[in-house]
Amino acid sequence: MRVLTAARFLIALGWRLDRKRLIRAVVLMFSGYVAAPFSALALADFVDDVLGHHPGPALVLAVLAAVLFVAQLMCGHFAHLDYFELAELQESGMRVELIDLVNNPPGIEHLDDPRVADDVDLVRTGLFASTRALEGVLQLTGLLLQSAITAGILIHLDPWLAFLPIFAIPPVVMGGRAQSVLETARERTAEKVRLSRHLLELATSVASAKELRLFGTEDEVIDRQEAAWGELTDKMWRAQAVSAGLRAVGQLVFALGYGGAILLVVHQASGGHASIGGLVLVITLAVQVSGQIAGALAQLSVLQTAGRTVERIKSLRAIAGVGTPAMGAGGELARRRVPRRLERGISLEGLTFAYPGGTEPALDGVTFEIPAGSTLALVGENGAGKSSLVKLLCGLYSPTAGRLLIDGVDLAEFDPAEWRARVATLFQDFFRLEFTLRESVGLGEVSLLDDDRTLQRALGDARAEAVQEVVPGGLAGYVGRGYADGVDLSGGQWQLLGLARCLMRELPLLLVLDEPAASLDAAAEHALFERYASTAKTTARELGGITVLVSHRFSTVLMADSIAVLRGGKLAEHGTHRELMENDALYAELFRLQARAYR
Repeated sequence: MRVLTAARFLIALGWRLDRKRLIRAVVLMFSGYVAAPFSALALADFVDDVLGHHPGPALVLAVLAAVLFVAQLMCGHFAHLDYFELAELQESGMRVELIDLVNNPPGIEHLDDPRVADDVDLVRTGLFASTRALEGVLQLTGLLLQSAITAGILIHLDPWLAFLPIFAIPPVVMGGRAQSVLETARERTAEKVRLSRHLLELATSVASAKELRLFGTEDEVIDRQEAAWGELTDKMWRAQAVSAGLRAVGQLVFALGYGGAILLVVHQASGGHASIGGLVLVITLAVQVSGQIAGALAQLSVLQTAGRTVERIKSLRAIAGVGTPAMGAGGELARRRVPRRLERGISLEGLTFAYPGGTEPALDGVTFEIPAGSTLALVGENGAGKSSLVKLLCGLYSPTAGRLLIDGVDLAEFDPAEWRARVATLFQDFFRLEFTLRESVGLGEVSLLDDDRTLQRALGDARAEAVQEVVPGGLAGYVGRGYADGVDLSGGQWQLLGLARCLMRELPLLLVLDEPAASLDAAAEHALFERYASTAKTTARELGGITVLVSHRFSTVLMADSIAVLRGGKLAEHGTHRELMENDALYAELFRLQARAYR
């Protein structure tokens, strides 16, 4: 079934990408495979004519056999050019689809599922093999056609020779079982493969080298990497051994049949019931059948692997919801347009959320209002649920229970892509884009990537002008040393670029800054937010935009219109700074603790 799955998928994909090249490859490939058994017939008749002293017909047959042999080689060569180029297009298309499938779901819950992570990793590693899969489909089909012609010729010579192709069945069956053993082993070791790669990256990454060196943990990481690699290679070696044994059994059965066919024809030739040409024909065809079996087994192995990759892609399609749009009762897409401006604000009603596979909810029954045009600060100890709430506000996750309303409309009713386009965010675990400075900042709003005015405005709002000054070439210069000879920035400088990237999106409905200045000192953070305060007021005035700040520094929190205090995923307090201080509960305790530390 996996072979058929791979064949249907690859042929359909090839037809969609370049049908002319696919048709040409099929015609050339089949012509080459058909030429092989007929060249054996011409060779057999040539031998008989030579032994019978018929020079004229022998010369014609010699030329015919040579032409067929050359056709076999040339057709295969030119077919290779076509299907190789088509396979490259297919691999590129499948890479793009994998990226789309990972990013297509409106949320990112699927990325927390280890099974999805395994599927993505196995598809990623299996894409290179897909360049051989189309070749496998064409060659396997050509081999089947060639085998049918070969079987017909053998049966015409002697009905008993019809059993020779039957002996080819056990190698195919055992080869399929052998490949299944290998695929099962790959699936069972996928987690160890990811762990081994992670440890290898950890041991060789510039970012982690300083800590490993200072803590003296290089040997520990190396030992763990070797242990993980040793465990998975041990399992794969055992699977390979079982697989080789199964293939050997199948090949032994065919070898017995092959030897029997040769003995049968030799016996007939010695008794005068077969010609020397017939003996040559049987030996030639038997050699071809042997090659057909070996080729078929090799291609079956490739196609079974490709079939499993296709199954994983289909599984990811199901997770991504490809082909299954959310429909309303009347059959229309159940999506509403995101409002141009916020009139009422954002409401959280009994908001509860648990991560996939989690035993405890990260948020539990959170209820409060964020009025349009206001600034909210989220406060709480580590693990209180602040970042989880931020991700829900951005539409990256869907609530497990409860609702998140935008001007009274459930966020789930809006087009996720449209809502994300109206949100600007800087997460505490932001990514370092080691490209040109223009790209590292401008990718926050791709449509404005070439707009120098907007880029300079974003850098200014983020107080990142000093970063631009240390980059040779300015916006055209490279930052980071991972992929080019760029400037090696400090953690604080990277964070300023991340903030500038976030601020490329002008006047968003929701701006979320999750520990946006964690790598800056308190004075720099305060100055940064003072500068940003005017931008937030402009957004609030023109679009009713909301700003959400997550910070452990209360000097920043004081700038917010209201403060939500989380503890253990629950809303512990909500109000203004004055109200919470008068309440004299968790917020007041945390505030006084930090104030004492500064004194």
